[in-house]
Parts: sequence; C-alpha cells; structure tokens
Amino acid sequence: MPRPHLALLATLLAAYGIFALSDRIDPYHLDVLVGIGINIILAVSLNLVNGYTGQFSLGHAGFMSVGAYLSAAVTMFLGPKLLGESGGTALAQNSLFLAALVAGGLSAAFAGLLVGIPSLRLKGDYLAIVTLGFGEIIRVIIQNFEPLGGALGLNGIPACTNIFWVLAFAAVTVFTVTCLVHSTYGRGFLAVKDDEISAEAIGLDTTRYKIVAFVVGAFFAGIAGGLYGHFKQTISPGGFDFNRSIEIVVMVILGGMGNTIGVILAAILLTLLPEVLRPVAEYRMILYSFLLIVLMIARPQGLFNFHFWKPKS
Repeated sequence: MPRPHLALLATLLAAYGIFALSDRIDPYHLDVLVGIGINIILAVSLNLVNGYTGQFSLGHAGFMSVGAYLSAAVTMFLGPKLLGESGGTALAQNSLFLAALVAGGLSAAFAGLLVGIPSLRLKGDYLAIVTLGFGEIIRVIIQNFEPLGGALGLNGIPACTNIFWVLAFAAVTVFTVTCLVHSTYGRGFLAVKDDEISAEAIGLDTTRYKIVAFVVGAFFAGIAGGLYGHFKQTISPGGFDFNRSIEIVVMVILGGMGNTIGVILAAILLTLLPEVLRPVAEYRMILYSFLLIVLMIARPQGLFNFHFWKPKS
C-alpha cells in the first residue's frame, strides 16, 4: 500500500481518537484545532490552483461561501422534513450532514466551473482580477438574497461539525491533492505551470487542466465552508469577503507555492499566530502584519519550502 494511503488511514484513526477524547479537551483549544483543520483544507485546495498549476486565484472565499450557504440550507430547511420532529438517529443525522457537505462542495465546484471556463484562458493579473470580481459578485448576491438571511446571514445552523469531521476532510483533501499532483494526469498541471506555451506545443489542452484544478480546488473550498458554517452555527456575507481570500493566499505563499507540507505548516502557523498575540490585542494586527512582512522579505520562496515526499521517477 503506497505511503499516501497509509498516511490517510493513520490520520483518520488519529482523528477518531481525538474525537473520542474531545470531551476532555478545553473548548477554546478545540475551537482553535477546528480552525486549523478548516484552514488546512482551504490552503491545500488553493495550492492546487495557485501553487501546482501556476494560476493566481483571489476568489477562494467565494467558493467557500457557496458551500457554506448551500450546506446550511440543506440541514436547516431540508433536514427537518427528512428527519422528522424527533430529529432521527445519530446515523441519520450524520448521513444528512455528509450529504449536505457534499452538496455544498458540488455547488462550489459548479461555481468554479462557471467562472473557470471563460476566465482561465486569461493569465496572471487578469485572472486574479476576474476571480476577485467573482468572489465579490457571490458575496453581493448572497447579501441581497433574503431567503438565505440577506445581509444578516443565517443563524441557528445545526452544530454538526466536530473535530473528527474537520480532521477527516483535511486528511482527504491532502490525500486527494497529493495523489492528483503525483499522478500521470497531474503532470499536466506541472507542465502548465512550468511553461504553458511549450505544453500547448506538445498537444496538451492547458485550459482543460486549469479548469480541472480550479474545480477540484473549489469543491474542497465548499466543503470547508460547510464545516465552518456548521461549527460557528452562524454565517454572514461579511465572513467571506476579499480579506478572507487574502488570508488563504498568504498561507499558500508563506508555505511555499506548490509545496503541500509547507502550506499545511503555514496554515497552522497563521491560525495560531493571532491567538498567541491576543494578550496584546490592541497591537495584534500590527504585529501580525509586521511578522508577515519580515517573513516574506526573509523567505520570499516560502517559509517552509521543502518536501518530505517526492514521487518515484
């Protein structure tokens, strides 16, 4: 059995073990751990687009919002009809939650397809502007869509997310991206990143490869949005704005473009850093920004630019 499969199995077992002991974990620490898991999903999925395929997307928070709102709509509006007044069994509730997450991920993937087909023929700054505009369009539409709460957002979302779901999906995200990139098909992503003109010259459909990466990344962003909404139990359009997209991009850049392990470590670091700076709350954002500037000047190639595992040649 290849190492990625063993790593996935070990992580799932560890996630279940942590979940079994979650009653003994301080709620604050559990909250931080869930935040780390969600950020890992977001950063690793965006790294597939920005890091491995060489594109530059600024709309990841938009895909996250699509998944968050659609999965919340499934559990809030469709759930009571399917489970009845009793709420159903634990198995039924978990099955509904899983279906809601998948539905949110698929809806985000569809949104990624819609924005990817016309825009991924663009490159560099032009693509960044288009994806940024897409994220803002999604936010404004949700903000003015009253059935989903409008500007006030959705409240009373069922608290379905637990540490097992978050760590399990983080493991699945890392496993999927790793296997995809190191597959024969994934070589097309790297070819597009290295030299798109040469890739087209040898017959690769570069637009197709970019769209596939974009859709897969959007799918996992939607999953992360669903987990986030069912953990916080309230979501609003302001939580998925341009700043949220920038946070995810910073994780990818700081971890090292095209480096999954580095991006995971950066996601952990940038989730913990604001918490460490809480004692100096009035200066927290200044110190946070200053540390990011120093890190990017000192390590422009990424703070964690190394690889633990490489595919066999």
